[in-house]
Amino acid sequence: MEVKKDMMWRVYLVYVLMSGFAICILARILVINIGQGDMWKARARSLTMHNDSIEAVRGNIFDVNGSLLATSLPYYEVGIDPLANPYSDSEFAAAADSLSFKLAYMFPKKSKREYLRDLMEGRRSSDRYLVLNRNVSFKELQVMKTFPILRLGKYKGGFLYIQTNKRELPFKWLAARTIGYDRGDIGKPIGLEGAFNSELKGVSGSRLMRKIAGGVWMPVNADNEIDPQDGDDLVSTIDINIQDVAEHALLAQLKANNASHGCAVLMEVKTGEIKAIANLTRKDTSTYYEDFNYAIGENRDPGSTFKLMSLMAAMEDRLISITDTINVGNGTVTYYDHTIKDAHEPKQSRMTVKQVFEQSSNVGTAKLIMKSYSRNPQKFIDRLYSFGLNKPLGLQIPGEGIPRIKNTRERDWSGLSLPQIAYGYELNITPIQILTFYNAVANNGKMVKPMMVKELRRHGQIVKSFAPEIINPAICSQHTIDQAKEMLEGVVQEGTAQNLKKSVFKIAGKTGTAQTLTAGSGKYEKIYQASFVGYFPAENPQYTCIIVINAPSNGVYYGAAVAAPVFKEIADKVFATNLEIHKEVNYVGAISKLLPVFHNSRKDEMVAVASGFHIPVVNTATGQSEWITALGRSESVTINEGNVENLLKEGIMPNVSGMMAKDVLYLLENNGLRVKLLGSGNVARQSILAGTKIKKDTPIILELL
Repeated sequence: MEVKKDMMWRVYLVYVLMSGFAICILARILVINIGQGDMWKARARSLTMHNDSIEAVRGNIFDVNGSLLATSLPYYEVGIDPLANPYSDSEFAAAADSLSFKLAYMFPKKSKREYLRDLMEGRRSSDRYLVLNRNVSFKELQVMKTFPILRLGKYKGGFLYIQTNKRELPFKWLAARTIGYDRGDIGKPIGLEGAFNSELKGVSGSRLMRKIAGGVWMPVNADNEIDPQDGDDLVSTIDINIQDVAEHALLAQLKANNASHGCAVLMEVKTGEIKAIANLTRKDTSTYYEDFNYAIGENRDPGSTFKLMSLMAAMEDRLISITDTINVGNGTVTYYDHTIKDAHEPKQSRMTVKQVFEQSSNVGTAKLIMKSYSRNPQKFIDRLYSFGLNKPLGLQIPGEGIPRIKNTRERDWSGLSLPQIAYGYELNITPIQILTFYNAVANNGKMVKPMMVKELRRHGQIVKSFAPEIINPAICSQHTIDQAKEMLEGVVQEGTAQNLKKSVFKIAGKTGTAQTLTAGSGKYEKIYQASFVGYFPAENPQYTCIIVINAPSNGVYYGAAVAAPVFKEIADKVFATNLEIHKEVNYVGAISKLLPVFHNSRKDEMVAVASGFHIPVVNTATGQSEWITALGRSESVTINEGNVENLLKEGIMPNVSGMMAKDVLYLLENNGLRVKLLGSGNVARQSILAGTKIKKDTPIILELL
């Protein structure tokens, strides 16, 4: 009995324990299902499924004429599910053989045997996503859709592909640094791509992906869960045709002078639109490429191009005028044991202010500024500041260098600072900031901000326009502007840039040659910077342009010889292709003086040509002949009766020189002659002389030119 009780007690104990354990398990199940169910389901889904972000198609960047500067091209990762098809193993093997042949022909990096092996192995191992190729173009993808198995599509043929977009520059390195790129979160944005990244990138979409055998992710559905929204297109101010000329002209001079790097910028005077901006860096002895935007980012001593700002400051303060004179002696002057020298010994010891500027006299400029401001140098600095030269422009793209013009309160100001700043040293300023100032002079004192973007468009519709922005409506008085323009024109007509004097249009500008500091040297070395900045046409400025070439090393380093030729080549291109720059011609007057004599012309055609040019016609031909001669007078064309038809009817060869091929062929063959033409154009020589008796069926050879 005791034994039985002891056994029952043990059974009850086990029952209680088992029941308690079951209750705990049940409670845990309830907690997991009710309290933590969503969490564990989400964790399970995260291990086997996730939403893959679909990059939106990035907006295009266009030049001002609609040419593509940057675009996104679709590329695809193409794969196959070897099990998602209706074929038996033998049927699949036959179809895979044909597919392998097609794949090897299109993508020869693998042989047909290798493709076939991968397909058969994928089917045997139940691989649900076998990658066939990556970086497949859209055109190649369309061809692949016709291949065996793949042409059955996703559900019957297991054809799978994932799109990615790659940025391409159709014109390669042209304006590449200004077009730029977006680095994401790993660095500063570059160029238009970086500055307008939020507008260009659009809104990403979403695609549900499932993890399958082998750790491969494949799309769950044929369609996206959320379709991406394409980015806006950007229309820049750049003209790719002018950009091409600027880049190649700059490249030629960099190579010719074995220079380190250089830049060229062309700006429209009224609007500030940048039409071309080229930046080239030497990679090796024969190769240059766009590596850094020197035009907006390199701020250093500008040299002689700053003399305009210095002299204009003194003019605006009514301390000098262009007719004042200064003694430059033999072209040297010493301040505080530092000797300033002119590049060439002056032809005369006394110069006017205008001549000082035209001949780019360092001594004359330093003396004028010292004479004007030595007692109050801060007044000079304040005037330069009033021009806006100490402030960044706030460009539409990042990377602008911060200008620095020291003032008398700064610790590094010295007795040498005033004369040094006067001719372009002890200050930092970028090429585009110099260009903006010269552009203000060309624009009669109105300073406009350089502009690189005109519009943002979405599906062809303008969503935002950018208007010209005025920085300062008048940097100085009109009197000072007029004097500055006279000096700038004088540089080309009488001064250091006379190699531009023979241009078919008038140029105004300033040469610059500076010795620059090498990194870490702590002293001036003979590493030169050659520059030219100016505008054209001088009498009605439409464009300003700056050229800067650093470290020319073939013995030529002056701005006129190194930089000015690039300016001229760009200006010639713009002048030749922009009709708005050309002066209007007195059309009738110009034509009337050059009216030619027309021999043996069709009467109706001659009258049509004359009326088209608004030239009065005096008709003295009373007969019914359709062939006439026309004589150009001072203000009209007189039409006389032609005798070519009458001569042919009488069997006499007329003079057909100057006639068009179609006319002479019609006329002679209608009168029975057998004509042979040599060349093209108008009749230059005839084998039968005028006045010779002829018969029907007579052969005649006409040479055309």
